[in-house]
Amino acid sequence: MNHSYLLSWLVFSPLLGIIALLFIPRNKEHLVKRVGFLATLIPLALAIRVYSQIQSGKAYTDFAQVHDWFQFGHFPMLEGAFAVRYELGLSGLSLAMILLTALLSSLAAIASIYIKHEWKGYFMLFLLLEVGMLGVFAAENLVLFFIFFEITLIPMFFLIGKWGFFEREKAAYTFLLYNGLGSAVLLIVIVTLLARTGTSNIALLTEILNRGAGDVQTIAPLSESARFGLLIALLVAFGIKLPIFPLHTWMLQVHVQAPPSIVMLHSGVLLKIGAFGFIRFGLGMFPQEFQKIAGILVVLGIINLLYGAFLAFIQPDFKKVLAYSSVSHMGIVLIGLGSLNEAGLQGAIFQVVSHGFISALLFFLVGVFYERVNTSTISRLGGLAKTMPLASGFLLAGTMASLGLPGMSGFISEFMAFLGLFKVMPFLAAVGTLGIIMTAVYLLRAVLNMTFGKSNPVYEGAKDLKGIEALPVAILLGFIILIGVYPAVLTELIQTSIQSIALGIGG
Repeated sequence: MNHSYLLSWLVFSPLLGIIALLFIPRNKEHLVKRVGFLATLIPLALAIRVYSQIQSGKAYTDFAQVHDWFQFGHFPMLEGAFAVRYELGLSGLSLAMILLTALLSSLAAIASIYIKHEWKGYFMLFLLLEVGMLGVFAAENLVLFFIFFEITLIPMFFLIGKWGFFEREKAAYTFLLYNGLGSAVLLIVIVTLLARTGTSNIALLTEILNRGAGDVQTIAPLSESARFGLLIALLVAFGIKLPIFPLHTWMLQVHVQAPPSIVMLHSGVLLKIGAFGFIRFGLGMFPQEFQKIAGILVVLGIINLLYGAFLAFIQPDFKKVLAYSSVSHMGIVLIGLGSLNEAGLQGAIFQVVSHGFISALLFFLVGVFYERVNTSTISRLGGLAKTMPLASGFLLAGTMASLGLPGMSGFISEFMAFLGLFKVMPFLAAVGTLGIIMTAVYLLRAVLNMTFGKSNPVYEGAKDLKGIEALPVAILLGFIILIGVYPAVLTELIQTSIQSIALGIGG
């Protein structure tokens, strides 16, 4: 396969699964599930191939694709102005996110064994969602990025609303409302940048907005206030996605009401689009303006960290504990970005990847428990260590990773983010460490009550992890430990991106 087209094959390969599913009768449950799962292995294999070629010496630019697409009008004096091209490309950060997306999609497809009905429609939407997620991280054009961004919303709405739990429709409409508002704000930014610069190419926009465009001709220069306004709009659009307090309530409903397999992707990948947008567009395009609001971002991060931790402590349902935990842990991303140094940036990106693995592991186990005992209420799950020792052991391991135990990925991300913050804002960093302490408190409280609490006789016959169920938890825990004991496996991948960002902010 010509590697110049490899990215397109990677992004759109899940469509092959959708086409295959069209010809399979909807009542062939086992065949539909097999095809749905196998279709997720194609982008995973292609992502691994891209990674191996990068490791063997290929440059990221070798994978770039540029093709003419469409143009708004014709301007003889400004050749190429208002032309939108089909542009895909890679950086260390985007490759890390593509690998994370492809792997979690395959593991979430395994978790989809618990879906009870309409398997054909489910997997077709599931694979369409994967196309959108992969495209978001590969797009090198703002218009293309927005299209892929919107593609993720449509299947998520139906996956939540049709295959979720009791209040699934409310959760689906809340998800659509909040994310639709975020999309509207993002579209305003994209249209404004296209109108004022004549281009939607991300690399060229970054060059222009960093005031290093040289001879690059623009339609109308952006004033300082306009640049600052666009940055704030970007922070709102991606802050809803991350989410930042107080724009987080929609996410809590999704984490509780969506099927666990979909929450694995939502918490593991979709929330990370917000962090990716902060890094790629906020820090990348508006570094000077970003420095002016870095302190505000750190304060918001600490609010996220403490608010999520305190609310998680009083939740009676384990899914809500994990939902508020995600709010809390996304605060660490904001703290790392707000520190504006290499240590903090590295910690933020590590947290994005680490939390993707950890949250996927914990939500997969939630699905396993719910399948056995039909509840996620902590008080009704006592004594699981006796009836489900293997699942309980993995749950405890995931908990240790989430609270930052040394030797696991959570420790690396939290240590680097706070190291970066202590360098520039030691008082705020000290306040933020309270959230780390609270994380240990609320997670251990919930997990110990579930595994070693008073046993519920109704659930004493629950079966432990078996067969295919053990594969996702083993793989996820393996990556969590790998990053924890050998962080260079991720550092080598993202170092170029970090240095480029640090150079933009004068680091």
